[in-house]
Amino acid sequence: MVGTTGARRALVIGGGIGGLATAVALRQIGWEATVFERAGELREVGAGLGIWANAMRALERLGLAAQIRATRPPAPSGGVYDWRGRPIMVESHEALEGRVGEISVVLHRAELLELLLGALGAEHVRLGSHCALVSQDETGVTASFADGSRADGDLLVGADGIRSAVRARLVGDGEPVYAGYVAYRGVVRFDPARIAAGEYWGPGLRFGAAPMSGGRVYWWATRNAPAGERMAPREAHVLLRERFAGWAEPIPALIAATPPEAVLLNEIADRRPLRRWSRGRITLLGDAAHPTTPNLGQGACQALEDAVALADALAGQDDIPAALLAYERRRIPRTTQIVLQSRRIGQLGQWSHPLACAARDALLRALVAPRQAAAIDPVVGYRI
Repeated sequence: MVGTTGARRALVIGGGIGGLATAVALRQIGWEATVFERAGELREVGAGLGIWANAMRALERLGLAAQIRATRPPAPSGGVYDWRGRPIMVESHEALEGRVGEISVVLHRAELLELLLGALGAEHVRLGSHCALVSQDETGVTASFADGSRADGDLLVGADGIRSAVRARLVGDGEPVYAGYVAYRGVVRFDPARIAAGEYWGPGLRFGAAPMSGGRVYWWATRNAPAGERMAPREAHVLLRERFAGWAEPIPALIAATPPEAVLLNEIADRRPLRRWSRGRITLLGDAAHPTTPNLGQGACQALEDAVALADALAGQDDIPAALLAYERRRIPRTTQIVLQSRRIGQLGQWSHPLACAARDALLRALVAPRQAAAIDPVVGYRI
């Protein structure tokens, strides 16, 4: 049925994880789906990506989970420690897996992108396609591109990230909301046995690390900073070595082992959750719909859930606007909760006064740790 003459056609704007997953899911239900990517090549800048149990279930639906399980990179333990390495909230991956019934892994983003592209087929991706305008009527949609070309279809999905051009046309809610801190990321070959996976909290700073595929460790760090601060990778590397000197080992060693030019720096931002994502035959997905701070590790996971839910809503449905409303009803309550929960965790983790941080850590040890399963299981144990 896939690709047959007369099949309905979807235009997917954005060639990241959410866009490719959406095209795969739609082709599975018999749609023709083409991805239009602004960049001249498909690539994910080198960083790690947590594939939690909920995302693994979505990947199972896309036919890709077995390939990830075949390599079975080490699973991350979930933990929060203070900057000296003393536990605040810690849980083994075996305990989490036992409760939710699925594994969680960390991959390189490029690895997941490659898997999705292989499932879709590169012939269904149009590179160098900068979407400038979207329009629709009762019978279809049109995407117009900066080079003067256009594409017509039955459905248009904006999966073009936190600064989505499709969202700007559909909603027009301005710029993303800066969270008040920046994130640094790196991937380095390092003995995973030397790390206690999880996140370490200090005054105005956090550092996290997890084992990933290929005998590597993915690490990230956050720092309170004014909006618009710019820094070259080598400058960031020097700053990180200074700020995290004296933190629990092997944090200083991980930073030192990372090539300075490989350090990535991004401002952290999200948006106010929307009550509606769709208008007629046009809808949003992933970061275009619900950009989320990375504090729950759910950005890509939620995009994968979206892709499967959208295909479910459209399967066997002739009324596309009605299907998009069903997709919204299924996804908006969950993603809104995750956006807000992730935002609160980031605000709490970025407290900067040492006395306040000490009180926070003590309170979390006493009150939150016993309830940790109740807080995390609905997020990562969700069955799409």
